[in-house]
Amino acid sequence: MNPSDVTPPLTTDCCIVGGGPAGLMLGYLLARAGVNVMVLEKHADFLRDFRGDTIHPSTLDILDNLGLLEEFLQLPHQQVVKLKGEFLGESVTLADFSRLPTRCKFMAFMPQWDFLNFLAQRAEKLPGFTLLRSTCADELWREDGLICGVMAQGPGGETLPIRAGLVVGTDGRQSMVRQAALLPRREFGSPRDVVWIRVPKESGDAEWDSGHGGPKKNFIMLDRGEYWQCGYSIAKGSFESLRQEGLEPFLQRVAAVSPFDLHRLSQATGHWSQLKLLEIRIDRLERWAAPGVLCIGDAAHAMSPIGGVGVNLAIQDAVAAANILTAPLLKGNVSLRQLKRVQRRRSLPTRLTQRLQLMMTAGADKPRQPPRTPSIMERWLRRRSWLPHIAGRIIGLGFRRELPRLAGR
Repeated sequence: MNPSDVTPPLTTDCCIVGGGPAGLMLGYLLARAGVNVMVLEKHADFLRDFRGDTIHPSTLDILDNLGLLEEFLQLPHQQVVKLKGEFLGESVTLADFSRLPTRCKFMAFMPQWDFLNFLAQRAEKLPGFTLLRSTCADELWREDGLICGVMAQGPGGETLPIRAGLVVGTDGRQSMVRQAALLPRREFGSPRDVVWIRVPKESGDAEWDSGHGGPKKNFIMLDRGEYWQCGYSIAKGSFESLRQEGLEPFLQRVAAVSPFDLHRLSQATGHWSQLKLLEIRIDRLERWAAPGVLCIGDAAHAMSPIGGVGVNLAIQDAVAAANILTAPLLKGNVSLRQLKRVQRRRSLPTRLTQRLQLMMTAGADKPRQPPRTPSIMERWLRRRSWLPHIAGRIIGLGFRRELPRLAGR
């Protein structure tokens, strides 16, 4: 049955599936240029624990270019000029942003829901922008074999046909859009997963840095204001065996490499359901587009959490897509050739970033004892003061910066 025979369809120039960083940034940029755009977000709000919270210097430059930076920096956040790690009990600078050719020479740490709310509120002021919350895209809408929109489920469970000149998938690593469009994917695997733990703050807590490495360098912690978001790295696929061993032995492992003792962790976490497993994947689509559909961000390339670069790449994808597709969308005719231009533009930084992540995780699945003497990498970091600046440029800017072409304030 034709969807239009059931419910009169909504119509838009561009339907974006997924209200994450890539989806909202793309929606804002397109609407700002005069394109009618509709963003579908399956949840009622953006409040989800254990999301990435890094806003990179290159993203701050984009906000500055759009005239949004000053207002954005009024939101509660942390400014980190140097990313540090701990080796053999000593603090080592891993990345230094202080010499970047950007206005903001720091990385901002902010809960992702605050960032998304900020973008959504600014976008909803634009006449061509619509954000449909509690609306889940179930499948692509095809007519005569061609994609012409999506079939969604509205807040009340009603079927909601949406006709669009272009569908953009920004719906994450489990993307419905890429699966329904039959876009081939190449997987590279990852030797590690991460278990996220929420630990409420106490008055006596020290002002720890955003990253804290224990002796085995498998623990990080992020300041969420009222609580610490802690990540404990485990071998890929080992979560179920850890569950079988019991919660207390697992928390003992975490306590051994964290600032928190077993009692504090046990008070914070009384059941496995309070933990969140992040199954790390590194993959990318071989083809990001088909006639009428495009994938960007995590839907096109899943990244490791290393350096928090996934959010930055997703936003850079959105800016590139807006730069390339705004004119065709305004004319009402987006060709496959134009969609492929987005992949060509963003393919190199994606490949280089993933290659670097794979190099950094090589051998991480092999058990080893903590070294008694500094490793080669640690000695290099200590003796070559320029290395953290190189790392800061790669993490802070990526391999190809994007700025909106239409930068009117």
